[in-house]
Amino acid sequence: MLRQDGHHDRGTRRWEEFKVPYLPQMNVISALQQVQKDPITVDGKAVAPIAWESSCLEEVCGACTMLINGSVRQACSALIDQLAPNGEVITLEPMSKFPLVRDLVVDRTRMFDSLRQIKAWIHLDGTHELGPGPRESQEAQADRYMMSRCMTCGCCVEACPQFNDTSPFIGPAAINQVRLFNLHPSGKMHASERLEAMMGPGGVADCGKAQNCVEVCPKEIELVESIAVVSRDTTKRMLFKWLLG
Repeated sequence: MLRQDGHHDRGTRRWEEFKVPYLPQMNVISALQQVQKDPITVDGKAVAPIAWESSCLEEVCGACTMLINGSVRQACSALIDQLAPNGEVITLEPMSKFPLVRDLVVDRTRMFDSLRQIKAWIHLDGTHELGPGPRESQEAQADRYMMSRCMTCGCCVEACPQFNDTSPFIGPAAINQVRLFNLHPSGKMHASERLEAMMGPGGVADCGKAQNCVEVCPKEIELVESIAVVSRDTTKRMLFKWLLG
């Protein structure tokens, strides 16, 4: 397990190895809990308890995302029987695209800031006396449900070569949210504002089309399709503005 006391404490960066008793149907979270009860390395050294995040334990919150055997995924759905059927060593590391807080905990504030940037919500204030909103077909609901499953876990941006400390790229998760809310019958009222946000620095044009995001998304969201749709919509928006002068 790769550990570090804090973002600026590079001198404390170290690998520590632990051995935990096997339990039926255990996942990486339950293995970490075993270490938490008795944080002693395999060479007998007592160390500080491990810091990690988890909440729902059913792959909904996205909090427990980390690198497991070099691949980004949720620790709650990473089963020991599948990772190490013969007792192999499992490596755990924090995500590399976000500021490190401690050990396996990272600060995903940048992802949540991007949701504010693209206005990932439905404006309803002042509309309560206007009656029911526009109806939505079951087909449209099914399409948007697929996109709505995003849990802002960070898997897609961890795998994205364009998302890093030196790039303002907003990332595939936020672009998918633009498509999601612009398809909403009421969200369409502010579609132009979201597209404008996508046309600025770090917008959809910065995507390098690596398509790594769709490979690692735990919810199998069609992120590449969302990027293509938003890219097309921003192009139409730009041409529309140009024609109007």
